[in-house]
Amino acid sequence: MRKRRYKSGLILTGAMMLVCIVTQAQTATLRGKVMSENQPIEFANVVLQVENYSAATDMSGKFLINNIPEGTYRVLVTAIGYDKKEKTVTLKENEITELNFELISNSSTLNEIVISGTMKEVSKLESPIPIEVYTAKFFKSNPVPSLFDGLQNVNGVRPQINCNVCNTGDIHINGLEGPYTMVLVDGMPIVSGLSTVYGLSGIPQSLIERVEIVKGPASTLYGSEAVGGLINIITKKPTKASTFSADVFGTTWGEVNADLAGKFNIGRRAQSLIGVHYFNYSLPIDNNKDGFTDLTLQNRISVFNKWNFERKDKRIFSMAGRYVYEDRWGGETNWEKKYRGGKDVYGESIYTKRWEFFGTYQLPVKEKIMFQFSANGHDQNSVYGNTPFIAQQNIGFGQLVWDKRLKNNDLLLGVTYRLTWYDDNTPATATFDTIGTGVNMPSKINLPGVFIQDEISINENNKLLLGIRYDYNSIHGSIVTPRLNYKWSSKNKNNVLRLGFGNGYRVANIFTEDHAALTGARKVEFWSDLKPEMSWNGNINFVKKIYAKNGTFIGLDASAFYTYFTNKIIPDYTNPNKIIYDNLNGHAVSQGFSLNMDIALKNGLKFLIGGTYMDVYSVEEGIKEQQMFTELFTSVWNVGYTFRKAGITIDYTGNVISPMRLPLLSDLDPRREYSPWYSVQNIQVTKKFKKGFEIYGGVKNLLNWTPNKNNPFIIARTNDPFDKDVQFGANGQAMVTPNNPYGLTFDPAYVYASNQGIRGFLGIRYTF
Repeated sequence: MRKRRYKSGLILTGAMMLVCIVTQAQTATLRGKVMSENQPIEFANVVLQVENYSAATDMSGKFLINNIPEGTYRVLVTAIGYDKKEKTVTLKENEITELNFELISNSSTLNEIVISGTMKEVSKLESPIPIEVYTAKFFKSNPVPSLFDGLQNVNGVRPQINCNVCNTGDIHINGLEGPYTMVLVDGMPIVSGLSTVYGLSGIPQSLIERVEIVKGPASTLYGSEAVGGLINIITKKPTKASTFSADVFGTTWGEVNADLAGKFNIGRRAQSLIGVHYFNYSLPIDNNKDGFTDLTLQNRISVFNKWNFERKDKRIFSMAGRYVYEDRWGGETNWEKKYRGGKDVYGESIYTKRWEFFGTYQLPVKEKIMFQFSANGHDQNSVYGNTPFIAQQNIGFGQLVWDKRLKNNDLLLGVTYRLTWYDDNTPATATFDTIGTGVNMPSKINLPGVFIQDEISINENNKLLLGIRYDYNSIHGSIVTPRLNYKWSSKNKNNVLRLGFGNGYRVANIFTEDHAALTGARKVEFWSDLKPEMSWNGNINFVKKIYAKNGTFIGLDASAFYTYFTNKIIPDYTNPNKIIYDNLNGHAVSQGFSLNMDIALKNGLKFLIGGTYMDVYSVEEGIKEQQMFTELFTSVWNVGYTFRKAGITIDYTGNVISPMRLPLLSDLDPRREYSPWYSVQNIQVTKKFKKGFEIYGGVKNLLNWTPNKNNPFIIARTNDPFDKDVQFGANGQAMVTPNNPYGLTFDPAYVYASNQGIRGFLGIRYTF
């Protein structure tokens, strides 16, 4: 009996082993890559819909699924921020099948990961702070040589050109001037002070992963300058970047722009990303026939290098550096460098040298403590006609941040220190006792600070964010900036409501911000010791996602904002020979509302449409006055459609700007007091080829709009830029004479947009 049972057991065991061998022999393997625009997609889900087999992609976009029974399957790939894609595949026994996917980024950025609002990585929908995210693809729809130009199609954000001659400018957010906008690179305060005007160029766009924009005060986390909002430029991680990429284009105006980037590894633990940006424009054009260049001539090169180091327990260590050199000039078309600084031929010549270094190091302790650091130096050598402006700025910044997560509380505690050293050849670095003596008094500001933030999860649908910051400015003393934010979301996350209230402050540095103080040889006067500007802001934001049955997606993002300023510094240009600075004896207000619409149709047609209405004014001694260079309404759009089989994409972008008040020099000045409604529109066609090649081209400024239309002139008295033939009265005003019928002086500050008209462009991209 036992022998029979033993034999039966042997037979059963052998049969089971045979079944296992046969079964194993009949299994297949599926592997492949998930990519988008030749970039790998990490953490994409790959699922076989019939059987319970799945995998997630690694950092190189690769996936592998083993031991799949042979047969035919539907394979579905999904990833946040991309349209899902499905393919059918037949798997055969003992074979490895390769299956690759190319996903298309959807127009919605509602699920992007953001860090600017709270200094932590969090889903945009979960952030208590409303943040707008613009990916690298957004900027490719209208390729430009600098990030300054690239922001022209962002709702509520407008690049403002401040000088008709040298074309320097700044970024306005919700009508507030550039000095109220803080620009960060990877979360570090790199572009500030002197470089607010000159430091936005030269960031290689091929290295930009996304740009995050916060509208409204962010001083609680970021300190001074983050009054109107902040722009955080997030560069790519070396692990996610392409091995090599190139983007080169030229225009019919003679502009040439090149962005090159590549990555390499040193050993197993160090990855490096390097990028080079070059821009050249050297063809003087004077289409408006005023004798001056319509567009500033530029020669710029920038080198960027970023390193990531792998450490134990996945602790973070990254650092990056950038160097920028730029030579730009504008003025009379016959200007040459031999005329620099003289009174024979007028030209504005600017040499800029700038270096930056920044990084993040996670301390080797159990708690999550980050040390963030940055340093930058800016060397400015400029001449405006025969007026020199020589300036240097060095900034050092260090920040220690402790991220502590409890059950329902997410705490962030930080200690910061910032040292700003600034020197120039103007009264900005002289005391009232030394003005005119030639004695220089460089500015040195120590700014230690401490902040605490607590994000409280009341329940799954309600969050409360509390924060407060204390700074001690070595010149102005103690400054406290609190904030409070509340977020509610529906259970399906399709509706999100945010409320915010906070305080911001800014310590002014006049000559680093106001180009009009240097152009036209105005005399500068300070009527008092300038006090820090303070602001209180309230805003409400509502986001709604709509998924229609026909496959259409609609995203709505609406905001209303109100900011109240005290001690605001508004320059007085009443006297054409002077510019007077003083704190406003009253208050200023910036208020309005905006709406962004994000529409994706089932057929692939996508729309990004936005509009902002704003009312920005000051009140002094009961008199209300609209702010200069600020429009009441602006609208932007980005419409795209891809013919997938042909690999052709068409992008139509543009904006519409309402009238804004402009500075006139006298009651007889014949130029318009208000700008007209105007629109700049662009169209681009992109053709994708295999192996990472793309060719793109199109037309910019389709309507050929320039600000000189319907104006007798833009720059006042280009025939006499040194005011040799101007006679002045006892009150300092220019007198009406036969040679000066309008009583004007030379003035290039009447500017609100570029003089560059219609032009074609053609470019090529390659990604390996």
